[in-house]
Amino acid sequence: MKDQKKAKKYYSGKKKKHTQKAQIITNIKGKILAVTIAKGKMHDFRLFKNSNPTKKILMSRVLADLGYLGIDKICPNATIPNKKTKKKPLTKEEKKENHKLSSNRIIIENINAKIKVFKITKYPYRNRRKRFGLRMNLICAIINLDLIPLNTDSGKD
Repeated sequence: MKDQKKAKKYYSGKKKKHTQKAQIITNIKGKILAVTIAKGKMHDFRLFKNSNPTKKILMSRVLADLGYLGIDKICPNATIPNKKTKKKPLTKEEKKENHKLSSNRIIIENINAKIKVFKITKYPYRNRRKRFGLRMNLICAIINLDLIPLNTDSGKD
């Protein structure tokens, strides 16, 4: 009975399986600043609020997608795309703004692609749940190390 309650926390009805969610915060250069792990069904914005982001992150420029509607109440410098509705389509200026924002946000999508190279988020995670966060942090550290250019030149010519 105890195991059933524990497993229920990880169950996502949308995906019809047990899941874990990882949220990654990067800077504009692509360096991973924070990794947050959640159980099962949790909305992106709730995960962001529960992760208690530092004041440095909250005061910096935040680029988010439409999953973070309302983030401007927490982060004054947050930017999210303009939302199109059935009755109110986007104007050309709003489309240009959205395009400019998405071209800046592509950095995080490239980081997600680098994480998927390690197959931890691409396929079902079949190991112990407790170690998912540790492995995500290790993979993100490897990706951060990859971003640092190594000085192989010893200065001798």
